[in-house]
Amino acid sequence: MEKSYPNIYKNEIPLPNNPLRAVNSYIILSEDRNLIIDTGFNCKECRETLFKGIKELGIELNKTDLLVTHLHSDHSGLAAALNKEGVKIYASKIDGKMINKMTETKYWKKLEEYIKMFDLEKDKISFADHPGEKYCPKEPIEFTPLEEGDVLNVGDYSFQIIDIPGHTPGHIGLYEKKHKIFFCGDHILDKITPNIAFWGFEYNDILEVYFNSLKKVYEYDIDYLFSAHRNIIRNHKKRIDELFKHHEKRLCEIIEILKYGKKTVRDTAANMHWELRYDCWEDFPNPQKWFASGEAMSHLEHLVFTGKAKKTNEEGILYYELNK
Repeated sequence: MEKSYPNIYKNEIPLPNNPLRAVNSYIILSEDRNLIIDTGFNCKECRETLFKGIKELGIELNKTDLLVTHLHSDHSGLAAALNKEGVKIYASKIDGKMINKMTETKYWKKLEEYIKMFDLEKDKISFADHPGEKYCPKEPIEFTPLEEGDVLNVGDYSFQIIDIPGHTPGHIGLYEKKHKIFFCGDHILDKITPNIAFWGFEYNDILEVYFNSLKKVYEYDIDYLFSAHRNIIRNHKKRIDELFKHHEKRLCEIIEILKYGKKTVRDTAANMHWELRYDCWEDFPNPQKWFASGEAMSHLEHLVFTGKAKKTNEEGILYYELNK
């Protein structure tokens, strides 16, 4: 447990067998109601660390709220466990509903359609070992939906809820204008780049949505950007500029791949460079193949939306090629 700012503590929760290594759960203390931001996976190791931190700070859970920045299981996994302890839960309407859908088998059955669409059937992808399915809450949560402009008062802090979709469709952050602090979940990370994946055609160009959210946060006056992984960021504008350059490089990389002819999502992902400790695509664990393909798909769709590429559907498998 590390004190990061007056009455704000960072509880670094280990994520077992996951390249992210840990998630930063933040606890904000108040004489009235405390606030926890994000939880870790629904697993023994995360639960022990989360509750150890709660005990260390002497928090009473019936006087504590939880804000889930977004639906991913490393942020929402223990929401149901805290719900049972009397903790009030806040989430965006979109991601809160999706967290509850993830407790249903039919949600994961629906996602299996993407396995064929991405051409991942040859990799024998299964969601049984997917961290989203494995570590999500196992029962629905009761949550209070938050939206842009809502305010959460916690002790001396008055947080504005900021919509920052992209990493997930309903990602939210908390901005405190007087103290110039921003809790951004996975929207902006130091050292590593947030995974911007495909969430369904109903969300159109999700990469462009993410870009717009980055531009939005760029304009805020921020001294401390509290991220959910790795380090607290002191220069958010510099990091946002770096993220834009990263995605520009990604898009150029994919254009180069498509110059050799039409490609499936899997083909594209397999030919992209990834900062992972594996020599080739065949060595990737299945969850990493899924995440890589999701990110490839969001970039391919962006190229389609911007007129640089086109797609065809051949027997349920998507193919992308450059426009002539």
